[in-house]
This record gives sequence, structure tokens and C-alpha cells, in this order.
Amino acid sequence: MSSSGQDLNTQLSSVVLSDSAATADHVTMRPIFIHHVYFWLTNPGSSEDKARLLDGLRKLSRVSTIKKFHIGIPAATHRDVIERSYAASWLAIFEDQSAQDNYQEDPIHLKFIEECSSLWSKVIVYDSVDV
Repeated sequence: MSSSGQDLNTQLSSVVLSDSAATADHVTMRPIFIHHVYFWLTNPGSSEDKARLLDGLRKLSRVSTIKKFHIGIPAATHRDVIERSYAASWLAIFEDQSAQDNYQEDPIHLKFIEECSSLWSKVIVYDSVDV
């Protein structure tokens, strides 16, 4: 999957309905599990470390239980409510909690942690499910 926002929006539209005018009569919602991770680098000024992390995230995208993914960096938006201090973000969409649980134990995920964990000083994870 491309990491561009427009491609992500197009692909997410097949999973998540964003049109508030639509009703349950028109669409069957499929439950999903969202796993969104933000990374802060130990050496934030190192373009080499950032490149290694982004490469690791690209390899991580090969986990078979991931339905969709997005690798991002902070957008050039500046408002008081926007957090821009992170180096990279990783968004993975799973069919359900079980698929995400399998991802946590997948050898590709474990190798990513082994190879890349020395690059980050902080990680924040936001997991969410449909309401």
C-alpha cells in the first residue's frame, strides 16, 4: 500500500464509513481493530536512524494479518492541538483483536522489535475498535 494520505483514505473508505448521512440500511459495517504507534527517536537529528526505522516499518508491513497499513511522518500543520514531536507513525488495520494478537507474536514483528528498538526512546500506542 502506498503511504500517501489520499491512497489511505481511498482504501479505508472500503472498511470504514465516514459519511454521517449514511444509515445502517445502506451499509453493513465490518468491525476492525486499529493499531496506531508513534515513535520518538533516541537520536532525533539522525536521518540515518529515521531511515532505518522507516525501512523496518516497511518490512513490518509484510505481516499477513495486517489488512491495511500506513507509515507516516508529521505533517506540516501547525496548530496548538497538533503533536509533531514524533519521528514516525505506524498505522495497522486488522480484521479483529485476534488478528492483532497474532501480529504481536509474528516473527516479522518480533524481528522488527529486535532490530529497531534501539532506535527509539519513546513509543506510544493507540489501539481502538469500532463503537
